[in-house]
Formats: sequence, C-alpha cells, structure tokens
Amino acid sequence: MSEGQILPAKNSKARVLFASLIGTTIEFYDFYIYATAAVLVFPALFFPGSDPMTAMLASFATFSIAFFARPVGAVVFGHFGDKVGRKATLVAALMTMGGSTVLIGLLPTYAQVGVLGPLLLALCRFGQGLGLGGEWGGAVLLATENAPPGKKAWYGMFPQLGAPIGFILSTASFIALGHFLSEEAFMVWGWRVPFIASAVLVIIGLWMRLKIHETPDFQKAIDKQERVKAPILTLIADHKYALLTGTLAGLATFVLFYLMTVFALGWGTTSMGYSREQFLPIQLLGVCFFGLLIPVAALAADKWGQANTLLVTSLGIAVFGMIIPVLFNGGLVGITAFFIIGFALMGCTYGPIGAALARPFPTAVRYTGASMTFNLASILGASLAPFIATWLAQRYGLIAVGIYLAVAAVLTIVALLGMRRIKTEGEA
Repeated sequence: MSEGQILPAKNSKARVLFASLIGTTIEFYDFYIYATAAVLVFPALFFPGSDPMTAMLASFATFSIAFFARPVGAVVFGHFGDKVGRKATLVAALMTMGGSTVLIGLLPTYAQVGVLGPLLLALCRFGQGLGLGGEWGGAVLLATENAPPGKKAWYGMFPQLGAPIGFILSTASFIALGHFLSEEAFMVWGWRVPFIASAVLVIIGLWMRLKIHETPDFQKAIDKQERVKAPILTLIADHKYALLTGTLAGLATFVLFYLMTVFALGWGTTSMGYSREQFLPIQLLGVCFFGLLIPVAALAADKWGQANTLLVTSLGIAVFGMIIPVLFNGGLVGITAFFIIGFALMGCTYGPIGAALARPFPTAVRYTGASMTFNLASILGASLAPFIATWLAQRYGLIAVGIYLAVAAVLTIVALLGMRRIKTEGEA
C-alpha cells in the first residue's frame, strides 16, 4: 500500500477542519484590528501633523497596501502550494501573516524613530497582505481536498467561519481595552495588545498544521506526476475562463461585505448622526447571523448544488440592494433589520463560495487558481467599494448604493451561470 493511500486515514476530521479554520480566523482578526487601529491610533502615532484628515488618509493608504499585496501572495504561495504541497505552504503563509501582525504591535512610533516608523508599518502591512494572499486558498483546499464525497461545501465552509469569529474577537478586544484602560494608556501601549496577542492564535495554528498530512488530492497528483512547472503560467494559458468567471462570481460577496462593514459604519456615524456606541452593537448582532447562516448555506449547497445556492443568494442580494434606502432610513429598527438581513445574505454567499471557487480548477493549479480568483475578486469588489458607495450616496442618495450592489449581484449571477460550463476532474 502506497503512502498516498494511507495518508487520508491519518488526517482526522477534527484536526483538518480546525487547522483550516484557525488560519482564516487569524486573517480576519488581523484585518479588523488593523482597520480599527488605522482609524483610532495610527493617524496620531505614525502620521502626526496639523491636518487630521491628511493623517487619516495616510493611515488608510497603508491599510490599502494589503489589497495589492494579496495577488502577489496568491501567485507566490500558490506556486509552492501546487508544486511543493498544501501543508508546507500553509505553514509558511501563516507564519508570514501572523509574524507581520505581531511585529506591528512592537513597532516604534513616529515620535520615536521619525519617518522610519510609518515605513516599517507599511512593510508589515505588505507582509500581512502577502500572507493573506496565500492563506485563504490553502485553507479552503485543506478542507475540501480532505472532504468525503457530497461534503465539499460543508468542509469548505469551516475556513469561512473565520470571518465572523475574527470580527467578534477583534471587536471584543478593543471594547475590553476601551473599558479597562484610560485613553492615555490605550494610546501609549494598550493598542499594541491585540496585535501581540495574535501570537497565541498563530502558535495554535502552527501546532495544528504541523500535525496534519498532505491532502489526498495533492498526494494523488504527486503519484501520477501531474504537477506543473509554473502553475501561474498554466493557469493563465489554460484556465482563463475559470479565472474570469471565478473572479466575477466572488464580486457580490465582497461588495456586500464591505458595504455592511466599512460603508455602513462610516455613513451611519457621520451623515446619519448615529454614535459608534449605538451602531457597533447592532452591527455585532448582524455578524451573529453571518456566522449562523454559513453552515446552513453549506448544507444547502451540498444538497442542491453550490451554484444553485449561490444563484438564489445572489438574487436575494440584488433585491436587498433595492430596499437599502427603506431600511437605512427606518430608524434603529430599520438599521437592525438592515444588518440582520444583509449579514444573513452574507453568510449564505460566503458559506459555499470557498468550495465553488476551488471546484473549476484541476489539482495541479487549484491552489493558485482558487487563491487568484478570491484575491482578484477582493480587489475588484472590496478595495473601492466603500469609496464608490460613499460617493454615490453623497451625490445620488442611498438608492444609488443599492443599485451598485444589485449590479454586482447581476454580474455574479452571469458568472455563476458561466461556471456551470466548466468540466471538473472526474466529469465526463
């Protein structure tokens, strides 16, 4: 009996699923603590100046660096993930991502080292994005390539649960620090705690990932000598259609997510006059529905098909877009309904999307393909979504924001219909 035949038995279900979940939990935890610090801390400590808005914009500029680093990470880690293996690459991606986050908590400020402070911050943010680019695709493949028949979406949803868990952990950490520390203590050292504390999650994640074996699908590719020399070149040459449709299939997911988080919080606490104390608890309530609907959608995807589940959800997102003005202008009750409905739809699309984006690609380029589609979708749907939505709302009202979301949903529906044409491994 060959090694490839016995390895699947050694990968316990619990170990595989937890190892895939922990990385994406760290990913979203890192994202939210950086986003919060970019508003509350970094402008004053790393970009001091007489103009607070200029400092804020400079802080946001470092925030955006990760989006441009993620495709680079997808190519780099995807190459080794498809050449060397899922396990080793996932360990490297986690160390890159987690190490960069911990280092941010240890950085000297502008007052201590001058311009070197913000330069180091930008470098660490690039490291975060580089690791993030390789983390998601590998985590999804670790789960789905160990999944039994008929359970791809169910296994693939475990990495997706990292989003609501990371959101809750990061928000809770800043709420706790704000409660127990004075403003002065928070600005001097308290803000560093969430970044340094992520080391605990990283250590747990590394311990779990070092104990797993290579996925059965990749082991078969090794045995059959199916690996390619340059996965990214093979992907572009032979799988352009899957890359394009996969990127657009993730568009509505990212537009919806960033409208529900960055845009909604910004618009609600500025143009509509709500306080953060009013808004954040309601947003956290919505995130609970996000987490609850992820496994429900995964079960539906395994029963009725990934594409069918995503198609129905995308139609729901389009309808939701058209009622955004009614909900947002309905007082706190309307705002609560806005977050519950929006995040519930987010759970329905986020649950199956991991398995759906990995499915069209053969094993030899699957790590690179899944990572590239996810990260290109994040650039297309996420990087400009808050800016576009705010610009539209200021000039044309919230109905324009709803139309923007509905158009993204329609493009996703077209892409999902196109993905049905792609033959996958094992199909005639």
